[in-house]
Amino acid sequence: MKRKTHILLAVTVFAFLCVADAHAQKGDSTAGGESFATICASCHGPTGKGDGVAAAALEPKPRDLSDAKYLSTLTDEYLFKVITEGGTVVGKAPTMPAWGGVLGEDGAWNVIAYIRKEICKCVHAE
Repeated sequence: MKRKTHILLAVTVFAFLCVADAHAQKGDSTAGGESFATICASCHGPTGKGDGVAAAALEPKPRDLSDAKYLSTLTDEYLFKVITEGGTVVGKAPTMPAWGGVLGEDGAWNVIAYIRKEICKCVHAE
């Protein structure tokens, strides 16, 4: 019985690491950081807390992307949709514009990789 438990534990840990690695490999966090600084930081702030220079003029306020508890509930696909198509597409703030035309698909995945690795330091809890 102990052997089965150890094998199950090892398989579970391995699967988790594979899933986390797959999320990390979807985009280039370094390139995403450059895009975040250029495009996202004016509203979300340089550390993603929703305190950028433009945030004071926005209602509702930009999402705090450093909130790992909240961000871990969101899939990368959901974040991709918000970034590329805007907030209203998912029933969120109309003040979140669609950046798909500016970033392109790869650029959006890069920003997601940056948010996951450097801002919330989280992955989607599946």
